[in-house]
Amino acid sequence: MSTEPAGSGLAAFRPGRAMPGQPSATGPANDVTTCSVGIMAYNEQANIADAIGSILDQQLTTTTVAELIVVASGCEDQTVAIVSDIARRDSRIRLIEQEQREGKASAVNLFIGAARSPVLVMVSADVLVQEGAFDALLCHFHDPSVGMVGGRPTPVNGEATFLGHAVHLQWRLHDRIAREMPKLGEIVAFRNVIPSIPLDTAVDELSIQALITQLGYRLVYEPAAVVYNRGPATVGDFLRQRRRIYAGHLRVREQQDYSASTMSTWRVARALPRSGSFATPRSAVWSVGTVGLEAVARALGRYDVMRRHPAHVWEISDTTKDCITDGTAARSQHNVAVFHIVNFERQQLEIGLHASRQLTRRVADQIKRLLDSTAIVTIQHSGTIIVLLPGDRDAAERTAHGLVQKFAAGQPSVTDRSATTKVALACGIIAFPQAGPAPTSSIPVLVLEAGPSKSIAN
Repeated sequence: MSTEPAGSGLAAFRPGRAMPGQPSATGPANDVTTCSVGIMAYNEQANIADAIGSILDQQLTTTTVAELIVVASGCEDQTVAIVSDIARRDSRIRLIEQEQREGKASAVNLFIGAARSPVLVMVSADVLVQEGAFDALLCHFHDPSVGMVGGRPTPVNGEATFLGHAVHLQWRLHDRIAREMPKLGEIVAFRNVIPSIPLDTAVDELSIQALITQLGYRLVYEPAAVVYNRGPATVGDFLRQRRRIYAGHLRVREQQDYSASTMSTWRVARALPRSGSFATPRSAVWSVGTVGLEAVARALGRYDVMRRHPAHVWEISDTTKDCITDGTAARSQHNVAVFHIVNFERQQLEIGLHASRQLTRRVADQIKRLLDSTAIVTIQHSGTIIVLLPGDRDAAERTAHGLVQKFAAGQPSVTDRSATTKVALACGIIAFPQAGPAPTSSIPVLVLEAGPSKSIAN
């Protein structure tokens, strides 16, 4: 372990760094055999060990982690002691201590100045990195035109509360917008070609994104690179966090002439109806409330910029610092969705046993196609389809409701080979949490119709 003194964080541009289209000291522009990982930490004793473990335990095929640098800024808890203990057991870990908390941008600059690899990866100290995320991120750098890649943050908050719903809606919108125009954060990888970022920025990833694009590189959003984070659990923390981020975005637009794609009200409005957050009356009301909270936060952020209020050393939102593994455990519950063809016995008499079984198989196949690849779909017996959905209860309910709605709308359609068949699907959810009884609920019966002109192959 090496402990380095605190400093201003402003690194000189090193000759070994590559500019677009130029070879680096370590090889050609697409040589990404090693990466340096940086974690900027302030009082992260609850999560720092799990964050480090989720990084170093990655099974890598496209690169190797040459070093993991933790910049501990004015920590008043056990963060430094925890990192020091882990570093004694793993020589790849380096610790840089700042005696005073000077803002995350200062810590980022210390990391950039100390890192030695051609590609740098920055990971928030309060996230868990899903297995395979690093490979998904770093494989893009074999294309020399790519300068920065970001992953998909996924909150561990439950969606059964208004704030939980708000946090999930926020990141679903981020995901939809970023797929069209990359907005990168929580975990980012970028070429080691920039000397530093502005010390007064409150949105470090966006400042890096601006610099990378100005150097002529391309941005990539990689949704397969998942990191789990915890969003705020109180209205005060939500407003505080969103206010600071929006103010930071405004400053980057002013100082670096660069705007995040999520700043566009038009893009947000276009993504909102497709976010899956209006499936039930409750979720619709909560989504409207979330939009109202975001509007208030943006107004406050604009006010902060107008009065030149510094934001690079911000007040921590305490509820985002709870142990992240508690949330991921809650997300690992099993949700069983039971789809049943209503009056299936009568249909057997009308179309025959073999045809009714084929009809059930076609419905099951369509459900499988529409679901995430992690879902398990089986036929218990003809007329009943069992689906195992990972994640929290509300997300599973939303997924099941969306499936029933799609079938009801005739997209996709299901038919037998000889005649139009009217099918009514009923669906119920059973959730099995880590502890406690399994709550159940049902979704109202909806009807789907399918015509022979839209037949589905076996």
